[in-house]
Amino acid sequence: MSTANPTASTRRRVQGTAGLGRAAPLQPTRDQARANLPPAAILARYQPGKADPMKVLEVLLGLFNSLHTSLDKTVSHKTRQERADFLRRFFRDLKTKAGFKSLPDPRNLGERHIRAMVKIWQAEKLAPATIQTYLSFLRGLAMWLGKPGFIHKPADYGLSTEEYQRHEYAQRDKSWSGQGVDIDALVEQVCAYDRYVGASLRLIHAFGLRRKESVMIRPHRCVVPFEATGLSPDERRADHYLRIREGSKGGRLRFVALDNAAGLAALDYARAVAEGEDAHLGDPRHDLKRNLRRFDYVMEKFGITSSERGITAHGLRHEALIRRFGDETGGEAPPVRGGGPLPPDMDHAARQAVAEMAGHGRLRASSAYLGASPSRHTPGTTDEGVAAVSPQEATDATPSTA
Repeated sequence: MSTANPTASTRRRVQGTAGLGRAAPLQPTRDQARANLPPAAILARYQPGKADPMKVLEVLLGLFNSLHTSLDKTVSHKTRQERADFLRRFFRDLKTKAGFKSLPDPRNLGERHIRAMVKIWQAEKLAPATIQTYLSFLRGLAMWLGKPGFIHKPADYGLSTEEYQRHEYAQRDKSWSGQGVDIDALVEQVCAYDRYVGASLRLIHAFGLRRKESVMIRPHRCVVPFEATGLSPDERRADHYLRIREGSKGGRLRFVALDNAAGLAALDYARAVAEGEDAHLGDPRHDLKRNLRRFDYVMEKFGITSSERGITAHGLRHEALIRRFGDETGGEAPPVRGGGPLPPDMDHAARQAVAEMAGHGRLRASSAYLGASPSRHTPGTTDEGVAAVSPQEATDATPSTA
């Protein structure tokens, strides 16, 4: 168990007893706030066998759920919510589905509990990728408890490689142009129907934004001069940059260069749509949740779905990142479009630029959009693999409601 002091943002309070049907609110306790105790000392107050297991789980979530399990950073609110929801459900299901008479304290979670739930997930015919994500969440719980090797590889639980393996690179081109779609024409149709959603699509196409980023961006306030970015002089691509933070995963800040006419036109359109100097791009009559639902509704209305046209709004993000790769390599196609081997230095620099534009911290996340370097490609993979450098990055490369 790590003894590093938790930050104020990760200390939460458990009020009352967390029953099987509900989760306790997470707020700082007076004792934790006053004593500023390390996690081990806080957990020591809850004796295994005596403390309510669900209450102990809430304490663990309050201490650690905002943190990445392997990197020194926080995770997005979506990841926090999904991980917390899963862990609460997991412990409830140990009793209601797996038949254990009593719930184990999270610190006493055993191999038999994990194997019992994996069998249930298989019996329920959950997708292999879903089970893989569940195991990743449990692996995170084990890390919080100082048990890094507790959760084994999927194969140790009877899952075959073909079932659980996620690949580190895109197997097909998910961009709109790759599917033969006339991007400008379709976006214009959306703009005519809903100018807010249309403006979001324009920004996604121009700058590779995520859906949530495109709705939360403030078009009149997001442009900063190069000098304000903190980038080094040799990284300079333009005099002005788009500052992207609201809606990003984990609140990670990034800057995207305003270095072409199409990007400037998309920004001008967004500014014309946004009502007010401090306005977000979403419809001001609605809150964020409703604006995101509206975005999804419009996508379905115009057939921008995998089932109807073979595309999603996220495919415009792929479009922008593939275009960036071409800009960095002098027009070369990435592997996902059949591009051949490139000089290692060129390939590395281009992938680094793509990862940074996408808002990823790791270079290999670019493979989720570009495909693997030819030297790294291995046979025997499926047609739907995407990057799995982490559960967060793996899901980010696929269409999402976040």
